[in-house]
Amino acid sequence: MSLFKARDWWSTVLGDKEEFDQGCLCLADVDNTGNGQDKIIVGSFMGYLRIFNPHPVKTGDGAQAEDLLLEVHLRDPILQVEVGKFVSGTEMLHLAVLHSRKLCVYSVSGTLGNVEHGNQYQIKLMYEHNLQRTACNMTYGSFGGVKGRDLICIQSVDGMLMVFEQESYAFGRFLPGSLLPGPLAYSSRTDSFITVSSCHQVESYKYQVLAFATDADKRQETEQQKHGSGKRLVVDWTLNIGEQAIDICIVSFIQSASSVFVLGERNFFCLKDNGQIQFMKKLDYSPSCFLPYCSVSEGTINTLIGNHNNMLHIYQDVTLKWATQLPHVPVAVRVGCLHDLKGVIVTLSDDGHLQCSYLGTDPSLFQAPKVESRELNYDELDMELKELQKVIKNVNKSQDVWPLTEREDDLKVSAMVSPNFDSVSQATDVEVGADLVPSVTVKVTLKNRVALQKIKLSIYVQPPLVLTGDQFTFEFMAPEMTRTVGFSVYLKGSYSPPELEGNAVVSYSRPTERNPDGIPRVSQCKFRLPLKLVCLPGQPSKTASHKLTIDTNKSPVSLLSLFPGFAKQSEDDQVNVMGFRFLGGSQVTLLASKTSQRYRIQSEQFEDLWLITNELIIRLQEYFEKQGIKDFTCSFSGSVPLEEYFELIDHHFELRINGEKLEELLSERAVQFRAIQRRLLTRFKDKTPAPLQHLDTLLDGTYKQVIALADAVEENQDNLFQSFTRLKSATHLVILLIGLWQKLSADQIAILEAAFLPLQQDTQELGWEETVDAALSHLLKTCLSKSSKEQALNLNSQLGIPKDTSQLKKHITLFCDRLAKGGRLCLSTDAAAPQTMVMPGGCATIPESDLEGRSIDQDSSELFTNHKHLMVETPVPDCVKKRPI
Repeated sequence: MSLFKARDWWSTVLGDKEEFDQGCLCLADVDNTGNGQDKIIVGSFMGYLRIFNPHPVKTGDGAQAEDLLLEVHLRDPILQVEVGKFVSGTEMLHLAVLHSRKLCVYSVSGTLGNVEHGNQYQIKLMYEHNLQRTACNMTYGSFGGVKGRDLICIQSVDGMLMVFEQESYAFGRFLPGSLLPGPLAYSSRTDSFITVSSCHQVESYKYQVLAFATDADKRQETEQQKHGSGKRLVVDWTLNIGEQAIDICIVSFIQSASSVFVLGERNFFCLKDNGQIQFMKKLDYSPSCFLPYCSVSEGTINTLIGNHNNMLHIYQDVTLKWATQLPHVPVAVRVGCLHDLKGVIVTLSDDGHLQCSYLGTDPSLFQAPKVESRELNYDELDMELKELQKVIKNVNKSQDVWPLTEREDDLKVSAMVSPNFDSVSQATDVEVGADLVPSVTVKVTLKNRVALQKIKLSIYVQPPLVLTGDQFTFEFMAPEMTRTVGFSVYLKGSYSPPELEGNAVVSYSRPTERNPDGIPRVSQCKFRLPLKLVCLPGQPSKTASHKLTIDTNKSPVSLLSLFPGFAKQSEDDQVNVMGFRFLGGSQVTLLASKTSQRYRIQSEQFEDLWLITNELIIRLQEYFEKQGIKDFTCSFSGSVPLEEYFELIDHHFELRINGEKLEELLSERAVQFRAIQRRLLTRFKDKTPAPLQHLDTLLDGTYKQVIALADAVEENQDNLFQSFTRLKSATHLVILLIGLWQKLSADQIAILEAAFLPLQQDTQELGWEETVDAALSHLLKTCLSKSSKEQALNLNSQLGIPKDTSQLKKHITLFCDRLAKGGRLCLSTDAAAPQTMVMPGGCATIPESDLEGRSIDQDSSELFTNHKHLMVETPVPDCVKKRPI
């Protein structure tokens, strides 16, 4: 690459922390010496104007003191510098400096020094124009074909072109549809201004059209005055380039034709002066600046393009001729004649690196040292490789066989729930009605054995339970340190949570010698909230719509002993009956049989049975464990209440369908609202007033419909969230009853929970119904399959909202029927399992052809009520049932 580096002829760094852009560099004989030697004029955003005349003693020298002809601070930021015939009465070159609110024209002159003193240069302000609008950039030329002088056109930030005829202001015009200003250039051959709009279109405006168009100063006048003030500004031609332009240059080296060069963000365009594309080049890099210049070949044009990879590419039309490396990213590039050296490339970076270079191929004096060559000893290499492999193996063993106790002892997490309610309830913004909502304090303690860092504690509870604080962060914990955090839990909604269990999860990093940032670890601790947080003592009820009976193998226990906080000790005659009232208002009654070993739970709401049933079983197990009795068991012999469960599923699915319909209707009304807005805006912009034709009334009505639909969507989302919570409670109850009914193990109950409770949150994209249907389909085709025909079916991997819930209800009924006939849940191909596993793939309909025309056994038909229309079965031979696949 040494041959392709730009040869440094002269370079310097301008100022300290100053900023520059593409308009801050200019090369010209600004002091009018007439010897054809250019000077380098640089302006910065800090307001410094500098003029250089490099005279390096040898190639690559830095700037000397005498190279800087002039440095002056103009206070205002300098946006652009140009040199031209800007003063009337003379054809001498003058310097135009554009500030954000001012245009200044200076004359630069030099005075010969005496004896050892050098030449002295100074600038003199010839005239200035104060701008009413903030300037962006400018261009100059012989507008209108004037001879012997240059006019200046300034583009403001809001898209106004201001033309100055030297010392006087000519006119100002607004570009139609201007949003953001783009690069601006003047074509002398067509006498037009060319720019790129914010719509990514190259636009050309004739100077004569600008001159005779409506004056921009009269833009705010009435419609009648506008019609009489001039012609409408019309674009000459446009071309959509599809990207933002970085710069524009007009090249007219050949008098018979001129070309418009546009540098985009990813492409380089060459246009004819009538807007037709002459050629374009797709760039493989991000360009920063460019400069077209004359070529030695007739009919072609060379172009310098700098990019953000510190490279400068030279193209002849679309052919890459040379590529050279720069020490900085150029934002401006110029070519000039300096110190009798023609074709010097001058580049400027945004942080002030100014360099004059040329495209030479002088070889670098650096030579790489010779590499010491020696013969390879393969025996030594093999021994070294074996030793390294031993080290790697030992490290892997030490990482894999990490003592489990050490991992557990890194951090111990414990949670303690206060036995009493908070003296002052922390519940705020509750929706429970007239009841006073209590809150209970939970304290989580972290005790670490080693140093830990980036500790983050997250607390999770089931809604509508809420926390006063759920996130706690500690940057560092020293060894043998204990941290305790406290928070309160209370019920916010008017319905019961699906679980009273909370979870505290701690993520942390343990730093080691090899990894100071730490190895990420996670630890968790579960805690159980008291039943009285969501429930109060209530009046027992003799009648209820939904009843459950739980059988045990031990004598009934007094309910006062199981639920001491929900009854008085004096109520001896009511020890076998107890009432519970949830804070949302629903009632649950618990009865203990005096003669048999049974407990009955009854309520008007099916899902409300779950919390009391689960709490009863947990407290019975704890009671008998304290008595030293280990063979206590619970069972369920009644019919699984699938019909009540299906009603909750249908209600949840109906809310999902309503949500989709409401969102679709809201989208239609929003489209209608925007269409009416566009029509009204068109009417208001029209110069000739036209009747609104009740569009305003239609707009107001559509707006009210949009608001009403948005409120309906929010209300449906709240109802859907409550319905999903109630559905989860009912699902927990069904899983519990199936486990007691079939005496399932803990692993099998975990499979049930994974199948029936796959989602923590219900959404329109992925809902509970299709997810559970896919899980049940997989179980029915694997561990619960009855034939190889079912196992060989291909499963669809696409999950989408179903049309109805009939298929899901069939699968749930079939699932319970297979369990009733001896099917067992497993996730591995165990030898003890008669079923053969297949890989999961998604959800599909269970074929029930082998079920049709068959009769159900008498025992299984009694277990399911109201489902006899779903299946009729005949006995299957044993050879088919037990045949290995």
